[in-house]
Amino acid sequence: MPAPHGPRRARIAFSDSAAKQLDAITSEAELHALDRALVVISVDPEAGELLPGDSTGPRLRQYVDDFERVRLLYWMTALQTVVVVAFIEV
Repeated sequence: MPAPHGPRRARIAFSDSAAKQLDAITSEAELHALDRALVVISVDPEAGELLPGDSTGPRLRQYVDDFERVRLLYWMTALQTVVVVAFIEV
């Protein structure tokens, strides 16, 4: 009998601007903090706070971890299988 699997994680993708921000991070501690935040939103894409806006575009969410000092702005695809990170602040 196969081993049970945990909940399926959403795939993380980065916008062009977030990818540039990611490339600029050189601190190992900041990369570790960012990795932890990305795991949180991949496991629970609704972990972040829904930001005010209209329904003409993707609904942005903000995930803030005050302990790790990380802030992510992101949106989910319609099926919540991909989380696109738009902005990274570490």
